[in-house]
Amino acid sequence: MLPIFDDVFTEIAVLLILAAIIGAIGIRLRQPLIVAFIAVGIMVGPSVLGWVSANDQVDLLAKLGIALLLFVVGLKLDLNIIRSMGTVALATGLGQVFFTSIIGYLIAISLGMTLVTALYVSVALTFSSTIIIVKLLSDKREVDTLHGRIAIGFLIVQDIVVVLVMIGLTALSETQDAAGLGRESAWVLLKGGLFIVVIGLLMRYVLTPLLHHLARSSELLVLFAIAWAVTLGALGVYLGFSKEVGAFLAGVSLASTPYREAIGARLVSLRDFLLLFFFIDLGAGLELATLGTQVVPAILLSCFVLIGNPLIVMIILGAMGYRKRTGFLAGLTVAQISEFSLIMGALGMSLGHIDNETMGLITLVGLITISISTYMILYSHYLYEQLSSWLDVFERKRAYREDSMGRAVDERSIDVILFGLGRFGSSIARELKKRGHHVLAVDFDPELVRKQEEEGFEIRYGDAEDPEFLISLPLGQSSWILSSLREMPINLGLLHGLRDNGYKGRVAVTAHTASDAKHLEQSGADRVLLPYTDAATEAVDNLFGSCDKKTLGVVNNRR
Repeated sequence: MLPIFDDVFTEIAVLLILAAIIGAIGIRLRQPLIVAFIAVGIMVGPSVLGWVSANDQVDLLAKLGIALLLFVVGLKLDLNIIRSMGTVALATGLGQVFFTSIIGYLIAISLGMTLVTALYVSVALTFSSTIIIVKLLSDKREVDTLHGRIAIGFLIVQDIVVVLVMIGLTALSETQDAAGLGRESAWVLLKGGLFIVVIGLLMRYVLTPLLHHLARSSELLVLFAIAWAVTLGALGVYLGFSKEVGAFLAGVSLASTPYREAIGARLVSLRDFLLLFFFIDLGAGLELATLGTQVVPAILLSCFVLIGNPLIVMIILGAMGYRKRTGFLAGLTVAQISEFSLIMGALGMSLGHIDNETMGLITLVGLITISISTYMILYSHYLYEQLSSWLDVFERKRAYREDSMGRAVDERSIDVILFGLGRFGSSIARELKKRGHHVLAVDFDPELVRKQEEEGFEIRYGDAEDPEFLISLPLGQSSWILSSLREMPINLGLLHGLRDNGYKGRVAVTAHTASDAKHLEQSGADRVLLPYTDAATEAVDNLFGSCDKKTLGVVNNRR
């Protein structure tokens, strides 16, 4: 591996130091660590420094990382998200996979690829990174928005599809003739069905009580989870599937237990650490000379992923009755290929279906699309503002899906519009209602809209940053517009949108800090609420305002 060093321990230490340094640079550039780790592999590989070649130790750690990745995906497989989003998650997920595969296949064939190679490349283009997208949406606090929930829903659908694809590729590797393929597929289905039945019986009668016992020691619980993931991964290989499929089913088998969150939280760091070696090993196996010949195909395929994939999602969501803004923001989340694309490519290499050049092409597309799409998602709202006028074709005349969220409201009686109905916002709404005000609440969490509507609130789904949504609100008769949201960009966008729409009433927004409050006041806010500061002041007033001097003396003496 590193011939200039005497022992494996030192070699691994050097790799980790380099990964930490390059990873820090990547984070500074706001890039996912996947890009940084592949760059480390290329740097220490035979094409540059020549420190790394295929190595048993790195390969073993990489395989463990892949197994844990699929295990955690299965463990966190939240079917409730798919169920709550209903048709849109399935339709968008399956539709995007289907159309991307077909168009990607035609592009690959036009580039002169063989049928099998084109199939692998086209399928690799369909999968987006759940890990990266959830991280970016979490950083932007958009996981609970409508487009965030839709994106996570169809990403889960993608994760399920990729596991099925891996099963199919394993069956394809067993035989080449059509009749044999049919028999092998039937045999794989039979074995898979029995495998799932056995796991289901273990879930029903063994795993939950066993975990209750093991949970007395958190270390033992995590150790069992790792052992279970690796064991079912090995069993998957023995049954003719793959370790990825076995590890995924191991995660699914524990997903219904009350310990899945605790196990998942503890395994995420270990998973990321072990995946480091997969990406380093992947980068080390690439030769710059080989990558050089793939630059033009990689650019063409990357343009399709960066532009074509979002367009496919926007068309599907627009046809289903969602606004163009929801379609655009959700569509940007599929503008990259994922770690599963790389894992599937590595599986294809191990099965002899594709060569190192094809793997290099898939990896290069991954590097390009992940790097660029990260900035596209981070600046998604700015991009939407610039492109909004061009996106009307992706929206029906009536976006009935979003218009139907929240019941009909008698807008003539509304005198206060409140954005954000979380804990702080709902408390404000209740107090306003007690004092006789007619409040229209607005929130971008569809589940919260449904819940608060059941509690009797006049509520509508919408986003404070969406200028087109503001036009639909009864701004004319509202004397106050309040925002309980504390994100500075959202409040600035709201103030800007209200000013553009000629709103004449007063506006109160919420801030985290005094400096934010000053900035918001300068931007046109009539009042700025500081929840923590205001609550502290009121708490002190309530505590000492009703105390007489004698009581205050007792308090001071105790101090």
